[in-house]
Amino acid sequence: MKRIIFFDGHCGLCNGFVDFILKIDSDHLFYFSPLQSETAKATLSDCDLSLDSVVVSLHGSTYRKSEAVGKVFIELKGFWSFLGHLMIWTPAPIRNFVYDFVASHRYKVFGRTESCRLPTAAEKKYFILE
Repeated sequence: MKRIIFFDGHCGLCNGFVDFILKIDSDHLFYFSPLQSETAKATLSDCDLSLDSVVVSLHGSTYRKSEAVGKVFIELKGFWSFLGHLMIWTPAPIRNFVYDFVASHRYKVFGRTESCRLPTAAEKKYFILE
């Protein structure tokens, strides 16, 4: 089963997160798909399709918000896995308060594009766009 990070393809912060994971995921564990894609619509529940959260499909489970980010980092090696465990050990109300605050200001701070992020030729094999 693929590890898929579903993200708001119009969000500057979300696209930055995808770029960051592509850079640090040396084992290429993750695939990426915009929440606006047909894959997201076919894979996720209606509540997971809202654009207010990154959503991660991992080992048959779906995670949202700060838990999704933490789970992504846990899958990675070394420092990133340690950071992910620290995130998950932090109480969910605290994690999600910070997550929701950043999410509510993300377009103002990081911008919003009119079209979804397109992968480079080298990245294309890690994106599920249909």
